[in-house]
Amino acid sequence: MSAETETPLGLERLQQRALVVGVVALGACATAGLANPPDFFRAYLIGYLYCLGIALGSLVILMLHYLSGGAWGLVVRRILEAATRTLPLLAVLFLPVWVGVRDVYLWAVPVTPEDDPLRHARAYLNVPFFRVRALIYFGAWLGCAYIFNKWSRERDARPDPNPRRFRLLAGPGLALYGLTVTFAAIDWAMSLEPHWYSTIYPAGFGVGQVLSAFAFGIAAAVGLRRREPFARLVTPANLNDLGNLMLAFVMLWAYMAFSQFLLMWSGNIREEVPWYLAREHGAWAAVAVGLIALHFALPFTLLLSRRVKRDPRLIGAVAVAILLMRLVDLLWLLVPGFHRPGFALRWLDLVAPIGFGGIWLWAFLFELRGRPLVPQNDPAVEEALAHAH
Repeated sequence: MSAETETPLGLERLQQRALVVGVVALGACATAGLANPPDFFRAYLIGYLYCLGIALGSLVILMLHYLSGGAWGLVVRRILEAATRTLPLLAVLFLPVWVGVRDVYLWAVPVTPEDDPLRHARAYLNVPFFRVRALIYFGAWLGCAYIFNKWSRERDARPDPNPRRFRLLAGPGLALYGLTVTFAAIDWAMSLEPHWYSTIYPAGFGVGQVLSAFAFGIAAAVGLRRREPFARLVTPANLNDLGNLMLAFVMLWAYMAFSQFLLMWSGNIREEVPWYLAREHGAWAAVAVGLIALHFALPFTLLLSRRVKRDPRLIGAVAVAILLMRLVDLLWLLVPGFHRPGFALRWLDLVAPIGFGGIWLWAFLFELRGRPLVPQNDPAVEEALAHAH
C-alpha cells in the first residue's frame, strides 16, 4: 500500500479505550435503569441525540461542500464520511427510544379521551405514528449517506466519469435533511413538553447539529494532522476557512436562540412562557449564562482571531470546547422537559452521554480506519496536494 493510499492505522488503542468506556458507562446506566426505567431512557435520549447530531451534521457539511467546493472540505471529507457511516448503528441504537417512548414522553401515556388535554394533537402525537415517522427519517438519512459513500468508494477505485452527480444529489439532499430534521426535532426533543411549541426550535436544533459536526471534524483533523500525506491538506489556510465556517455557525446558533427568546418574551403568551421560566431560575439560570459566555461569546471572540484559526492547537482546543458546550446546551434544552422538581440533574444524565459517546467513537474510528484519509482520484485533492506548502 502506497503512502498516498495509506489508511489511518495506529488508532486501535484509542478505539479500544472508547469501547471500554462506552460499555462500562452504559452498563452502569442500564443497571441503574432497572430500578428507575424512565430516568435511564431519558438519559439515553440525551446521549443519543448528541451523537446523532454529529453524524447528521457531518452529512450536511458533506453536501454543502459538494455544492460549494473549496479546499477546506478536503481536510474533513474522510472524517465526515466516516461519521455518516455510523448512521446504521445509530438506527439500531434508536431501539431503546422506540421501546421506552412511554417512559420519556408525557403525551405517550394512555389517558381517557375526555381527560386528554392533547386531544387536538392526537392525530400527530401518538405512539404508532411516532414510530412510523422515525422509520421515514432514518430511511431518508441512511439513503443519502449510503449513496454518497458508495460514490466516494467508486471514485477511490477509478476516476469518476460523472463527478457532477455529487452536486446534483446534494441540493435535494439538503432539502430532505431540512424537512426530516424539523419533524425529528419536534418528535424527539420539543414534544417532551407537548403544550409548548416554537417554529424556530427545529431550525436551531439543525444548526446545532452542523456546529457539532464542524467542531468534531476540526478536532479530528487536528488530531490526525501529523499523518502523511494528510498533513499536506491540513494547512493554515484550510484551517482558517474551517474556523470561519465554525464561527458562522456559532453566530447562527446564537441568532436562532436569541430570536426564539425575543419572540417568546415579546409575545408573553401563557402557553409559551413556562418553557423559559423553567430554564431561567435556580441552577438552570447559571447554565444559561454559561451558554451565553462559553457557547457564544468566548468562541466568537477567539474565532475572530486569524492566529487562532491558523494554529492547529488553538483551533483544536476551541473545537473541543464547543463540543463540550454542545452537550451542555442539549442538557439545558432537554432535562427541564423531564418534569423533575428543581435543578434535578441526575448522574445518569451525564454518564449516559459519556457511554454513548464511547460506543459512537468506537464505531467512528472503525469506519475511519477502513479508508484512506486522503480521497483518491479527485482532481481537487491532487491540485491541493501539489500546491501544499
